Amino acid sequence: MKTVWEGYSMGGIKVKLLTGRSLDQGKSKERGKLSEDYVKCVAVCEFNKEDLEAFKISPGQNVRVSTDFGSVVVRAAASTQQLPKATVFMPYGPWTGIVVNPETHGTGMPSLKGLEAEVSAAPSEKILSLKELVKQFAGR
Repeated sequence: MKTVWEGYSMGGIKVKLLTGRSLDQGKSKERGKLSEDYVKCVAVCEFNKEDLEAFKISPGQNVRVSTDFGSVVVRAAASTQQLPKATVFMPYGPWTGIVVNPETHGTGMPSLKGLEAEVSAAPSEKILSLKELVKQFAGR
């Protein structure tokens, strides 16, 4: 993996992944987790604007987020909040659940902040619907 200071490569860029609640995630959840609005608001990876330019990623472009625990395709977006360089944010949801460490160390809650991740452009890959995601990863 390359760091942000080494620039963008087809193999991806190394970033820190933060996850958490977002206003859009909360509002879209009320409309239903099977809604297109929910997918649009939750299957997303937010970047600071400087990183989008440096990594040559356009808002709306599909990207693959990979960690030691899994890999998922989501939509890139410019963050509305201040993010440090080489740090991305994904709202809580099923897409985030694929890439976070499932180990809870007895707390019942996985580690959701500061995960090492790699982000790569995935223009020809599809963002899975919630049903497709569950079927692929849970086999149901």
